Amino acid sequence: MNIGIVLSKTPSYSETFFVSQIRGLQKSGFKVTLFVQKKETHFDLCKTRLAPKIYKHNLIFQFFSFAMICFKLIPYYKRVFKFVKLEKETSREQKQIFKNLITNSHILTARLDWLHFGFTTLALQSENVASAIGSKMAISMRGYDIDVYPLKHENKYQLIWRKVTKVHSISKYLLEKAHQLGLNKETSNQIITPAIQVLKFQLGEKQKASKELQIVTVARLHWVKGLVHTLEALLLLKNDGFNFKYTIIGSGEEYEQLLFTINQLGLVDNVILAGQISHEEIINHLKMADIYVQYSLSEGFCNSVLEAQAMEVLTVVSNGGALGENVVHNTTGYVVPMRQPVMLFETLKSVILSSEEIKNDIRVNAKNRVSKYFNLQKQQEEFVLFYTNN
Repeated sequence: MNIGIVLSKTPSYSETFFVSQIRGLQKSGFKVTLFVQKKETHFDLCKTRLAPKIYKHNLIFQFFSFAMICFKLIPYYKRVFKFVKLEKETSREQKQIFKNLITNSHILTARLDWLHFGFTTLALQSENVASAIGSKMAISMRGYDIDVYPLKHENKYQLIWRKVTKVHSISKYLLEKAHQLGLNKETSNQIITPAIQVLKFQLGEKQKASKELQIVTVARLHWVKGLVHTLEALLLLKNDGFNFKYTIIGSGEEYEQLLFTINQLGLVDNVILAGQISHEEIINHLKMADIYVQYSLSEGFCNSVLEAQAMEVLTVVSNGGALGENVVHNTTGYVVPMRQPVMLFETLKSVILSSEEIKNDIRVNAKNRVSKYFNLQKQQEEFVLFYTNN
């Protein structure tokens, strides 16, 4: 079976989701081709096809590029005619049809059984490609695709919903929200959650830098991560006499706002903005951590929460998005209603004051659940079933 996966760029080897998916399919005898706009020189995991380069500021280069693309498409003229016909049926303007023909030309010449868009947004303006080449069409739905993009662009997925053969969602939450956005409930679907390399996230010997309580969050600095609400809860924790260090790992556009909030709340001595660091450094922070907090307004699932649980860090999350599927309340961690800093404070205080017996039970439950349900082998097997069970 030939599988084509569309991504914006080739994944780095630390991006376990796509790397694991490709390796699992190859192990099962599938041929995988990546269709990308950018390829890293070191990437050699599977065959890669680059999208044509657009020379916006050089008309001569653009002319020769278009001529070369048209020449390569000649043997596939039936596909081209079918693609153009399907595009016209969607009432697209001639200029947009021509642009879509060019930007999808590297896929139109491929022989595939499945064309799988790794993000829903990547299928926009490519909805008719699978039909044109005679393959089935799949999409993957992730947090930004369903939670954020539709807020800015209403009804942009309607053609995708009509054309898609099968949907992959990383959580029940995203699938249910897609149904609210117009995806037919009869459309074939499968939930395949993120997974981690469980053996990599072993606690080993607990490292403690000091007697201070160590609290950690891994998140890009963005409003959806609920970091301001987290800081407000931690101010209440500080005012209640608790001594802690809170490390936020990640970068993003909200850095200045968070820096201002930290200063305004008087948490300068308690909060560290660690910036973007390596995965190995993140693991070291988790080894020292007592509590992991992910108080987001929404998450498609969140790998970092899985990693924290695997490393036996007491985990506190919001009920935003799929976090309630990631953490089982009072069993593998704690789920707190979002936008409620006081409730988050009360939960953190309760966790801190819990007996060691209760804490150890939570840690063991979390580690065992992640190991059983969120390992890479299970994820690979599920992707094989995704393409073979329709």
